[in-house]
Amino acid sequence: MTTADPHPVDQELVRAATEVARTRCRGDNHTMAAAARARDGRIITAVNAYHFTGGPCAELVLIGAAAAQGAYELDTIVAVGDRERGIVPPCGRCRQVLLDYFPTIEVIVGTGDHLRAIPVADLLPERYVWADHQLDTP
Repeated sequence: MTTADPHPVDQELVRAATEVARTRCRGDNHTMAAAARARDGRIITAVNAYHFTGGPCAELVLIGAAAAQGAYELDTIVAVGDRERGIVPPCGRCRQVLLDYFPTIEVIVGTGDHLRAIPVADLLPERYVWADHQLDTP
């Protein structure tokens, strides 16, 4: 007996991010695209804004774009590099921000036929949960 994958990969999301990376990432300013599935089923996309001072990753731009569109609950996210680099896992900062904003979000990682969707918390062993360290206000 086979069991269904508890974390199936949202292929439509991967295709959306790949298409944005292919068509919207041009030059050194925009090298990564991200796509996320909102709780209501919509797909939100964004690109990074690279700058020598840092600049926000595509995942962080996506969080703002989603909020601007009224999508405050995201279920799954994926980032794809330009120039056919494929899926790129989120950096440490993005992992932490995703955990803080969406503690149950799943992140698509892997390559080729070995893609998997995993809870963001699994990407942060010994994680820091910001809310757990806030002082109660008197």
